Amino acid sequence: MTRAHEEVGDSPAGKYEEPPTPEAAAARVEEILGLLEGRWKLVILFQLFGGRVVRFSEFERAIPGISQKMLAQQLRQLERDGLVHRVVYAEVPPRVEYRLTRWGQSLCPALDGLLRWAATREAPTGEVSGS
Repeated sequence: MTRAHEEVGDSPAGKYEEPPTPEAAAARVEEILGLLEGRWKLVILFQLFGGRVVRFSEFERAIPGISQKMLAQQLRQLERDGLVHRVVYAEVPPRVEYRLTRWGQSLCPALDGLLRWAATREAPTGEVSGS
């Protein structure tokens, strides 16, 4: 299976505190998954993994079917949520580049884990293993 990332260094500073209840844990995971909601966000993130720096026009070529408006909207949301960093160069015509923040890049192993987990799926039988 193809890996989605190179090894990522230390994750950003922050203290993980285990949620006190299953409900609190579920709510926190739901909140984080909300950052990735949107038809194109994961596609955009996968374009940036591995330390790539991508220009707006490169995204347009790499992601068929996305409109300029939707691409700009999704990139703004990812930037607002701290996953993507945007750099605008004062040139004519303007050049805008996007890269993942350190926190955004640290998402890569989690998504890789989801891909590996999904690959282990067996045909549904309705039975839970270990019971």
